[in-house]
Amino acid sequence: MRPASGPRCRAVVVLATAGLLLTGCGLQPATSFVPAAGPGSIQPLDGVDGAPLTVTSKNFTEQLILGKISVLAAQAAGFDVTDLTNAPGSQPVRDLMLSGDAEFTWEYTGTAWLAFLGKEEGIADQEEQWEAVRAADVENGLIWGEPAPLNNTYAMAVRTEAIEELGGITKMSQLAELPVEERTFCVEAEFNSRADGLNPMLAHYGLERGAPDGVPDGNVGIYDTGAVYTATDNGSCNFGEVFATDGRIQALDLTLLEDDLGFFPAYNAAPVYYSETLEEYPGLEDVFERIAPELTDDALRKMNLLVDVEGEEPGDVAFDFLVEKGFISQP
Repeated sequence: MRPASGPRCRAVVVLATAGLLLTGCGLQPATSFVPAAGPGSIQPLDGVDGAPLTVTSKNFTEQLILGKISVLAAQAAGFDVTDLTNAPGSQPVRDLMLSGDAEFTWEYTGTAWLAFLGKEEGIADQEEQWEAVRAADVENGLIWGEPAPLNNTYAMAVRTEAIEELGGITKMSQLAELPVEERTFCVEAEFNSRADGLNPMLAHYGLERGAPDGVPDGNVGIYDTGAVYTATDNGSCNFGEVFATDGRIQALDLTLLEDDLGFFPAYNAAPVYYSETLEEYPGLEDVFERIAPELTDDALRKMNLLVDVEGEEPGDVAFDFLVEKGFISQP
């Protein structure tokens, strides 16, 4: 295990140049607040005794919540945690993990497979996608733990009250059964042009983009990401491109269509460890193997909703989740 100075100091400097508010080398970012916690089912691991551990995450709501869950759990396991959550994007988190300047994060299987490992096609089967990523990343010094059920992949959503109006649609294969005028879509610009986006999705389900008997171009509206949810909710389109664990799905009473022909790659979140740290403290894996099964799509939608809609702090939401599950307790 490395001392608190050196690599960790460099990590703080890297993140400072990315615009995070930091108070100095060896100190934690201003976003590092988590509530004090009491003991729960997570107990200090043998041999840890305040050993340093650096946790990182990306800078969007779900990742911040997962990051704070990790900070609290690692503290309960006896580590002296440096909180480098809120890193500015996927690549900075990856760089921190590869260098060992961070030792734990939650990453999405599809992201690693497509963006980091450079594969051209994702794998829809969740178990197969995780196994492929785990096998490929070992040589990079990263160990993937058992994945959580949450699968933050792309999805198509419909407003719940319109389901019966659209013939009781519940599956994406039923899109081809709708009249052409009902095949209307709201998507963001990136999804409109991605190699795994709208056009190949439609083709996968037997519909041709731009064809008069498929999905005419006039049936597709391009929106900013947040506006997709609003436009789908207000009926500007029947089907909107969303992220499967977004809290706005619940807040706006949207329903996800089943991807029954398996187009979208799996994006399960899984704990990722710097291999040298896991070798030194193998009990760390047991901590997160117990937490992972509780991180379902529904659980993350509810937690994301509390932050994005109700205005709660990610650290407080993470704390309440761990207390509810008995992993930690009120101090």
